[in-house]
Amino acid sequence: MNVVVVESPSKAKTINKYLGPGYTVLASFGHVRDLPAKDGSVRPDEDFEMSWEVDTASAKRIKDIADAMKSSDGLILATDPDREGEAISWHVLDVLNKKKVIGDKPVKRVVFNAITKSAVLDAMKHPRDIDISLVDAYLARRALDYLVGFNLSPVLWRKLPGARSAGRVQSVALRLVCDRESEIERFVSEEYWNLSTTLKTPRGDEFEARLVSAEGKRLTPKAIGNAEEANRLKTLLDGAAYRVESVEAKPTKRNPAPPFTTSTLQQAASSKLGFSASRTMQVAQKLYEGIDIGGETVGLITYMRTDGVQMAPEAIDAARRAVASQFGERYVPEKPRLYSTKAKNAQEAHEAIRPTSFDRTPDEVRRFLDADQLKLYDLVWKRGIASQMASAEIERTTVEIEADNGGRKAGVRATGSVIRFDGFIAAYTDQKEDGEQSDDGDEDGRLPEINAQEKLDKQKVNATQHFTEPPPRYSEATLIKKMEELGIGRPSTYAATLATLRDREYIIIDKRKLIPETKGRLVTAFLESFFTRYVEYDFTADLEEKLDKISAGELDWKQVLRDFWKDFFAQIEETKELRVTNVLDALNEELAPLVFPKREDGSDPRICQVCGTGKLSLKLGKFGAFVGCSNYPECNYTRQLSADGGSDADASVSNEPQSLGKDPHTGEEITLRSGRFGPYVQRGDGKEAKRSSLPKGWAPATIDHEKAVALLSLPRDIGQHPETGKMISAGLGRYGPFLLHDGGYANLETVEDVFSIGLNRAVTVIADKASKGPGGRGRGTPAALKTLGDHPDGGPITVRDGKYGPYVNWGKVNATLPKDKSADSVTLEEALVLIADKAGKTPAKGGRAKAAKSTKTAKTGETKTAKPKAKAAAKPKAAAKPKTAPKAKKA
Repeated sequence: MNVVVVESPSKAKTINKYLGPGYTVLASFGHVRDLPAKDGSVRPDEDFEMSWEVDTASAKRIKDIADAMKSSDGLILATDPDREGEAISWHVLDVLNKKKVIGDKPVKRVVFNAITKSAVLDAMKHPRDIDISLVDAYLARRALDYLVGFNLSPVLWRKLPGARSAGRVQSVALRLVCDRESEIERFVSEEYWNLSTTLKTPRGDEFEARLVSAEGKRLTPKAIGNAEEANRLKTLLDGAAYRVESVEAKPTKRNPAPPFTTSTLQQAASSKLGFSASRTMQVAQKLYEGIDIGGETVGLITYMRTDGVQMAPEAIDAARRAVASQFGERYVPEKPRLYSTKAKNAQEAHEAIRPTSFDRTPDEVRRFLDADQLKLYDLVWKRGIASQMASAEIERTTVEIEADNGGRKAGVRATGSVIRFDGFIAAYTDQKEDGEQSDDGDEDGRLPEINAQEKLDKQKVNATQHFTEPPPRYSEATLIKKMEELGIGRPSTYAATLATLRDREYIIIDKRKLIPETKGRLVTAFLESFFTRYVEYDFTADLEEKLDKISAGELDWKQVLRDFWKDFFAQIEETKELRVTNVLDALNEELAPLVFPKREDGSDPRICQVCGTGKLSLKLGKFGAFVGCSNYPECNYTRQLSADGGSDADASVSNEPQSLGKDPHTGEEITLRSGRFGPYVQRGDGKEAKRSSLPKGWAPATIDHEKAVALLSLPRDIGQHPETGKMISAGLGRYGPFLLHDGGYANLETVEDVFSIGLNRAVTVIADKASKGPGGRGRGTPAALKTLGDHPDGGPITVRDGKYGPYVNWGKVNATLPKDKSADSVTLEEALVLIADKAGKTPAKGGRAKAAKSTKTAKTGETKTAKPKAKAAAKPKAAAKPKTAPKAKKA
C-alpha cells in the first residue's frame, strides 16, 4: 500500500477512486507549516536560516499521514504542479523525515495538470524527485516577503499611525492604483470638436464620413480645439460639393487569442461575467478539483495557476475534432495553431487553462453545475476551442471623399468593415474594459455601395463638442493586466494581492473600479518618499525575474537574499533617525492635490480659513491622518483627510453646517456637516437629531436635498415577505448595504440598491443567502491562520481571516479584531476579552486562559500543542522555539 498526499480533501476523494485499493490518499489541506508571525523566523545573521511552525490543525493532518506511513510501502507526493505545490511536498517530506517514519521507503513526486483518471494514472507511471530549484524559489520568495513585512511594517506603525502593514508585491500594486489616482487629479481637460457629414449616394443610401483634412492640412484627432475653428470648417463643409476620390477594399484576417492563462482568465471573467479575481479562482478551483457528472467525479478544466499558453498535443487534436463536429470542417485551420508565451519565464512550463475534454460541451454539463461554475466553464471551453479555429476573414473598406467649396477643399473619410467569414468569432469574442469595442471585426459597420468618382449629396453636417477625459481608474482586470505587463507578481499571487489591499482598507471597489483610500495613499506616499527603490516597478519586476531564475536553477537563492538584505537593512536603519516632522513635510508635498485642493477664489489652499493666519498641514493622530492648523491650540480647526479630498475640503472649509433644505415630512432643517469620522447629514438639532454618515463613494459635493432625505429615511421598508409575512427592509451598516428580514441579513451589491431594490429581487437575494447556509458565503468556515491556545471552558481559540477582516473564533463565537490590531499581533488574553464581550460574559477568573502546553520533541524538533488536563488556573509555559528546517539538498 502506498500513501498519496494531495492538498484538498475533495481532490483526495476523487483520486482515491481512480487509484483503487492499493493506495491511501490523504489531504494536507494546503501548507502544513509556515514561518511563525514573530521576529526571528528568518535570520539574516545566520545566513537566512528559517524556523517553521506546524499549527494545531496541520499537526493532526501530519499525524494522520505519519500513522498511515507506518504500514505503507512508500510515499507519493501529488500536490499541485507549481512552485507552491512543490513547496508543500517538500514541507510534508521534511516533517515526516523528522518523525522518522520514512526510513528507506521510496518517496516519489508526481504531477498532473488535470484531475481525470487518465491524467492521474499516467502521472503515476512517470514519477520524479522533488525539484529542489522550485523549492529554493519558494524559500526565497517566502523569506523576502517576511523580511519586508516584518521590518517595513514597524517603520510604518511608528512613523505613520493608522497604517496597517506593507508587503513586497502589494505595496507596488497599491502604488499603481495611487499613481493612477494622482494622474486623474492632475488631469486638465481640454476642449475639442469632431466634424462629420451625412452623405447620400446616387442610389439613395446614406452613410457618414468624418473630416480628416482641410485646406491642405492633415487633421490629427482632437486638432480642432474651439468652437470658432469648428464653425469655420462647418461652413466650408456646408457649402461644399462632394466627390468620391477612391474606394479601397482590403481583405484582412484576425487570428484567435491563445487559451487562457491565469491573468487572462481573471481579466475575461471580470469584463464578461463581473467576477472578482478571487471569485474567479474559487470557481476555477472547484472546476479543476472535480464535479460529480452522473455519478463520476471528474475535473472539468486543467490547472488554473499558469502563465503558459500552449495546449498538450492530444488536447490540440481533440479541439480540432470538436471544431469540425461543432462548427464544420470549414472552421478547422489547415495546421494546428501553436502559441508561445510572452512571459520571460512561464510558470514552470504548464499548459494553458483548457477543458479536460472538448467533447464535454457547456450544454452537456449544464445540469451538473451551479450558475457561476457554468459561466466560467463556458468561458474556458469557448476560448479553448476558439484557439484552434480558423481565422476570421474581414473586408475593410476605406472611402476617400473630396469636399470642394469654391476652391477651398477638405477631405472626409468613411470606413466600414464586414465579416466575410466569422471563423473563431463563431465561438468566442473578447470584451474589453472601459467601453472599448469588442474584437468582433465589425466595429465600423457596413458601408453601402459607393463607386469612385461619383458625386454625393450632402444631407447634413455635424459639429460636436467634446472634452478630453482623464485615464480611467483600474478595474481588477486592468490592474492584473498592468501587473503582468510590468512583470510584477505571478499567477498564484494576483488574487491574493488584490484581496490584501481590500482587507487592509487601502483600496475600495466601487462599480468595479479600484479607488485608493486615504490610508493607502498615505502609505504609498511614505514609501515613495523614504523607500523609493522598493516600490519601483522595475526593481520589483527584476526581483521576480530573479525568483524565476532560481526556479530554473540559474541563481543561488541565498545570494539573492544577501544582495537584497544588504541595501534594504541599511534603508531601514536610516529611517530610525527620521522625525515625524520630516514625514509630514514629505507627505504634504507628495499629496498636495489631495490634502490642499485648489480653492475657487484662488487663495492659498494652505492658509487656514478659520483663523486666517495659521498654515494647514497634515497631522497624525490615533485614528490616522487629518488636516490641522499650525496655530493650535488657539485655533482648533481640523478637517478629515478623505479620498475625495477636494470635495471634502470644500464642504468642511469651516466648521459651520451647510443647509440643504427642509425635511418634507417634519419641516426640520437638513444640514451637511463634517465630524471626527467624516462627513454626514443631519436632520434637526440636539440629541434627538437624526444623523447618517455618507456611504463610501458619495462625495460631499454631490449631496443635495434629495440624497440627504433618502439617507435620513433609512432603513427603508420594501414590503412583506410573501412566505413569512414579515417586513423586508434595506439599509446601510458598518459592512455596507444590506437587506434585513426576520432578524437575518443579506448583503446588497451597491449603495444604490438600498434605494431602488424592489420586493421581487429582495426575496430572491434573501433566498440566495439562505441557500448558502450560515454565513451566506457558499463555502465553509475560513481556515485558521493560527491557534492562540485553549479557552478556560475548553476548545481552541483561533485567528481566522473573514470577508470583513481578521477575527478570533471560539466554537460558535466570532469576534472581529479592532482595526488597530492585526492577526499577527493579537494575544490569547486579548482574544479572551473580545470573545467574552461578544458572548456577553466576562473572562474566566484571573482574566487569562491556559495557553496550550507547548512541548518540543527530541525526535522532530517541532512545536506540538496539547490541551491542558485540568481547568485550574496555571501559568502557561512558553512555547519552545522550533528548530530550523534543514537546507534542501539536491536530489
